[in-house]
Amino acid sequence: MRRSAANGAAGGPRGSGPPPALEWRGGREGYLSLIDQTLLPARFRRIAVRDVRVLWDSIRRLAVRGAPAIGVAAAYGVFLGARAFSWKGARKAARFRRAVHRAAGYLATSRPTAVNLFWALDRMKARLDEILARSKGKVSRNVILDDLLAEAKAVHREDQELCRAIGRHGASLLKDGWTVLTHCNAGSLATGGSGTALSVIYAARAAGKRIDVFADETRPLLQGARLTSWELTQAGVDVTLICDSAAATVLASGKVQCVVVGADRIAENGDVANKIGTRGLAVLAKEHGVPFYVAAPSTTFDAALRSGGQIPIEERSPLEVLEGFGRRTAPRGVSAYNPAFDVTPARYVTGIITERGVIRAPCRKSIQRHLGSRDRV
Repeated sequence: MRRSAANGAAGGPRGSGPPPALEWRGGREGYLSLIDQTLLPARFRRIAVRDVRVLWDSIRRLAVRGAPAIGVAAAYGVFLGARAFSWKGARKAARFRRAVHRAAGYLATSRPTAVNLFWALDRMKARLDEILARSKGKVSRNVILDDLLAEAKAVHREDQELCRAIGRHGASLLKDGWTVLTHCNAGSLATGGSGTALSVIYAARAAGKRIDVFADETRPLLQGARLTSWELTQAGVDVTLICDSAAATVLASGKVQCVVVGADRIAENGDVANKIGTRGLAVLAKEHGVPFYVAAPSTTFDAALRSGGQIPIEERSPLEVLEGFGRRTAPRGVSAYNPAFDVTPARYVTGIITERGVIRAPCRKSIQRHLGSRDRV
């Protein structure tokens, strides 16, 4: 499956690696720089986000996407919400707190499925509350802003470390010469670091293993075609794009030795919410005897949900199906159902790769033991 590939229309030379999906530029008066992923691979453009509304729109329309990346962006968003509110004196501290919490609540309405969004918002709100409680409101605005920005950067830095650890643990599962099938995009474009599912591939290749990739195109928004294929090409990884409906044929052919995908939320029992089409791929993998792995940080687990049936599933505009990328592909008057995610039952998952190791045959007990481990990154 080895082949040569030309440079993409956007990005650097093949093998140079994809640029970071998001980064903070400047200090207290700086801004969040995001790759507008809706334009890839034809165009490469960064968005300078300086206020909460622009960030909300960027998350909602998928300019920034992927559960970990959304969480990192949301952390910076709380800082932006705090920066937008001016105050002086202890008597106004309570008003300041309410304003920042409102900004966090607004960001929470952008997308419902990725639990990292809510985890990051809760962490930033808790940090603000801790600052105000410790100082009893007698603290300057700039001190609070510096502290919140430092916390957001810590969220970002920790995600980078989690990605590296996930890659390291996952790489041990892949053998030299294997071909991996993946779905949607769970790489550097979807995280604050090197990715989750794709980090496994990057780490395996860095260890000297020859790894090729089949990428599902991932309808209706083609994240596999537009983003994963672009990102892997930037990293110098051989990738073959297939239609979603070709996955069964490819798995039956014996050309794939392993499936690795990401996750947006994992329930207490190991049920996994990920991009629509993941469940079908997991069923096919089990039928054909191909291991099916999920790569995700521990922040993606939601202990409040006992099973995947409780995971909220985002339903997006029917126009994404009826008029994909602005071109009508269905007759007028036809309706469309467009869930953005599905839930894969834990019985189809061979293992979940986290920053702490691999949960094999995930279930409620094995997940509790894994998450309770003190063996961190």
